[in-house]
Amino acid sequence: MTFIIRPANMDDLQPIYEMAKRTGGGFTNLPPDRKALTAKLERSVAGFSRVEDGVSDDLYVFVLQNTATGEVRGTCQIFGNVGQKWPFYSYRIGALTQHSEELGRTFRADILNLSTDLEGTTEVGGLFLHPGERAGGLGMLIARSRYLFIRNHRARFADRTIAELRGVIDEAGGSPFWDGVAGRFFGMSFQEADEFNAKFGNQFIADLMPKHPVYIAMLPESAKSVIGVPHPSGRAAMRMLENEGFAWENYVDIFDGGPTMTARTDQVRSVREAKDAVVSDISDRLGEHKEGAKMLVSSGRLGSFAAAYGWVLEDGDKVFLDPDSAKALQLSAGETVTYVPRW
Repeated sequence: MTFIIRPANMDDLQPIYEMAKRTGGGFTNLPPDRKALTAKLERSVAGFSRVEDGVSDDLYVFVLQNTATGEVRGTCQIFGNVGQKWPFYSYRIGALTQHSEELGRTFRADILNLSTDLEGTTEVGGLFLHPGERAGGLGMLIARSRYLFIRNHRARFADRTIAELRGVIDEAGGSPFWDGVAGRFFGMSFQEADEFNAKFGNQFIADLMPKHPVYIAMLPESAKSVIGVPHPSGRAAMRMLENEGFAWENYVDIFDGGPTMTARTDQVRSVREAKDAVVSDISDRLGEHKEGAKMLVSSGRLGSFAAAYGWVLEDGDKVFLDPDSAKALQLSAGETVTYVPRW
């Protein structure tokens, strides 16, 4: 059984919608709304179709497909340049230190500052894997394929890349962070605000959010305890990001308080370590218990891009590839591939 990552098209609306209904809320980039998802797919098709290079407000949506059954079992996204249509807001945790000579004491207060520091960055997000496929490294295949796409279309992406991780959501689908901070000013529940943001953007944040710093010490304990904490289902994603070289630099999501990870694009491990080579031959000598090493392999540009796991044997500036991955990626000898070791 072979899975490939490929660009999404309009025919993928139904399976993406079905996956969106499984997210459990707080997943802004994958709203369970057909109209919003249709708009995303239309924007993605336009992004893949854009011929000229250069950083732009593009969206690229990918799907994970089982080549044996044709079923779509996962999805992910890349935003070329965030903050172009609407401001891209985050909270940045800062500190204010004050000293009293009379008391002989120094006080440090941690503060949430509303920020647009991350505007103009590239964002990787919208990653969802069907619960029935959460094994065999498919989550890593989805996540890392995006970096190979970025590498091979480098002129389209910013010098800094971010990833927002979903924050803690309670059993009722609410957000302790939202209830303790922004919800006090908006008169709507977390679910309502999250749905509105997913459909219409976050300009309403600019209109209604107070611009003054928020002292963390004044927040309820339920909100304080989840600042910068990923949703339990996102802990593995956070580890994968850290393995790629992403770090948390005190930015958190304004809705649920989840951490926003950042990295220099050229220093992302999969971008930095990937290699290009010409396929010397398709060989059945490669595979498990045979020759070669299992790697992430990609080919094609823009709408023809595809990625999959494959068995690769390096031979100088050329490689041998196993038949299954060559078939999945529709490759033959003489074509160029990009590959990076599987970790």
